[in-house]
Amino acid sequence: MRVVALLLLLLAAPQLAPTGTLRAAFLATNPVQARIDPQTGAISGPAADMARELARRLGVQVSLMPEPDAAAVIARVLAKQADIGFLAVEAERATQVDFSEPYLIMGNGYLVRADSDIQRSADVDRAGITVGAVKGQTQQIHVSANLENARVRVFDATPSHEALVKMLVSGELQAFAANRQRMGDTAATSPRVRILADDFLKIGQAIVVPRGDTARLKEINTFVLDARKSGFVQQAITRAKLTGMEVAR
Repeated sequence: MRVVALLLLLLAAPQLAPTGTLRAAFLATNPVQARIDPQTGAISGPAADMARELARRLGVQVSLMPEPDAAAVIARVLAKQADIGFLAVEAERATQVDFSEPYLIMGNGYLVRADSDIQRSADVDRAGITVGAVKGQTQQIHVSANLENARVRVFDATPSHEALVKMLVSGELQAFAANRQRMGDTAATSPRVRILADDFLKIGQAIVVPRGDTARLKEINTFVLDARKSGFVQQAITRAKLTGMEVAR
């Protein structure tokens, strides 16, 4: 059955990559998707691995297209400048693009000062707490919609590790909401901050195509489901040394 599915995917190459190259847009600033080596420009990570593997199975070349935010990924896909995009599943985005089955589940955690009395995610939602989050990211959308007592401060871009540590230590912020990998990277730079043990949100990472393109989406789902079942996604997570991420089921 798997061989038949893969052969059908190979036949779908003209539909999935009409230019002869699979053009894949991804979030350049999200380590859960990919990392770009500042010295060599080499791109690694699950989104890059998935795009390269899909291109290999289609028998075409791949072009990885780093984008600054989710809006830019969606714009590329809708303008047909990219054949596929990689994004976290989110309701508002689903009004613009269609999501495949998720390939991995992304854990999201709060970063707090090391000596903070905040121990669990539920402790964050109280008066006097200011939570930072980046505009348009799934974490910001979630906390802005769900925190009732805490104040949410929205940033235009992700602060540097140093800046984020400084804001938490000074009390400018009491918590920062982002994916667990990003917060873990910051926590590793300083003993003055820590990441809460529990996730405030778990959300799928998936492949997107223009809304209504059911034929293309069907072929991509065939690939995603096989990549999950075969162990390919788990291998990609392991290679990227990601924490708080798991294969979607």
